[in-house]
Order: sequence, then structure tokens, then C-alpha cells
Amino acid sequence: MLTLRTADLGKLNSLTKYPSIPTHHALDPKNGGLLEEPTIFTGAVVGTEKVDGTNGRIILLPSDEWLIGSREDLLTASGDIIHNPALGIVDTLRGVAEQAASVPVWGDNDIVVLYLEVYGGKQLPAWKHYGAGQATYRLFDVATIPADMLTWDRDRISSWRQHGGQRFLPEEELGDVAEHCGVELTPRLFLLGGAELPTDVAGMRAFLEPYRTTRVATSGEPGLNEGVVLRTADRSVITKARFQDYDRTLKRREKTTGQRRTASV
Repeated sequence: MLTLRTADLGKLNSLTKYPSIPTHHALDPKNGGLLEEPTIFTGAVVGTEKVDGTNGRIILLPSDEWLIGSREDLLTASGDIIHNPALGIVDTLRGVAEQAASVPVWGDNDIVVLYLEVYGGKQLPAWKHYGAGQATYRLFDVATIPADMLTWDRDRISSWRQHGGQRFLPEEELGDVAEHCGVELTPRLFLLGGAELPTDVAGMRAFLEPYRTTRVATSGEPGLNEGVVLRTADRSVITKARFQDYDRTLKRREKTTGQRRTASV
């Protein structure tokens, strides 16, 4: 059985990193703006709040041991006396890791990874949008990974991860895990058909406006929301729509149009 003592931690770190989520409208490689090239969803689309914090990972091994990591690094494991305090991730997630490791719902030969957004702590840039600076978390994805993949070489693991090889739980199972582990999901904002999403950049920005305020403030007046994550119920397609991407793109277009008008006078 895979344990902390037998695991290659370098491979485990690579195997469990969270992949980048593509933007809903494609990015222009020339200037970083958005192009009129949206992702096309078929069937139902679940819209969730994109909480503005830092990614944390809880990695559960078949041995009932656990590790906690940031997006890039492993920070601690069960039994560690000293941990990496980076961004307050370990202090925020340790109790969740202990609770999740005790839940008898995992496969005997799978590595299970809980991906959580840690937000609101004063070590994080956007903390003022959420309250008084007390770090907390929301679950946004769960992946199951066969333990025997740790026999692969690192290049193969990296390629697998970068090309979407992970099996993420669909919406219903994700909700079940959240309930079993006693954690909350990122806020579910809407459920609609893919054809109802605007295809143009300006239309999408207008569509996003009702979701501009965060739903997860812990105290005080809620601040701004970073954006919306769009996903199919089976998690086969996922994109992100960030307010700043749409606002910068439309502002750049407006400026360019104004310059053309001035030049033509």
C-alpha cells in the first residue's frame, strides 16, 4: 500500500497539482486581451463564484495519511511537527485534512485530492473583499488518481497533467464529498443551458454583472467577486470568466475606437 514513507514525494507533488483553467473567451497572444472566440458549451452549465484567494490541496493516501500543499509545493503531512507557513494554508486546512482522512468513502487504491480556495487572510492581496482578515476556505474540485501512476516517470506525469488527464468528480459527487467532509463548496450562482450564454465579449461582460459582489464574505460589507467559473455537470468542460479580463479588453477597444475617430477628423 502507498504510504508517506514509500511515496516519491516529488512525483506525488507533480501528479496532484491543479491544472490551469482556460479563459472562457480565448486570449489574444499579442496583447493578453480577449478574442471573440468563446468556448461552446452544450447541455447544462453550472456557474460558480471564482473566489479570489490561493489554491490549497489536501492529498489523501490509501494509508489514511494526508498531505497539504499550495498550488506548487507540498507544505506539510500528517505527523509533521514543523510545517511551511506559506500564506496560512496549513493553519487553515489542517482540520479539514484530518476530518477528510477519517471519512470512509475513498477507493482502496486511489489518491484523492481535494482542491480548496483559501481566502480572506491578511496574507492574501484580496482579503478586504471578504471581511476582517480571517482566513477560511471553500472546496471547488476533487480528483481521484490511481496510486500506481506514481510508477510513471516525471515527464509522463507532467504531460498527463498538462493535457487534462485528471478525473475530476462530477457536480453531484462533488457535493457528496463536501457533505461527507463537512466543508462548503464555492457558491453555485446559476444553472442554465449552454446556448443561453452570450457569445460576444461585451455580451458576456453584461451577463456577469449580477455576480459582481462576492457571496462568501465572512463579515462586513461584501466586496468584489473576481469572476465566474463555468463548468458542465460532468466537469468535462471548464472555463473561467474574470471581470478584469473583460473590463480591460473593452476599455482597450474603446480607447482604440476613440483614437481612430480622432485620426479621421
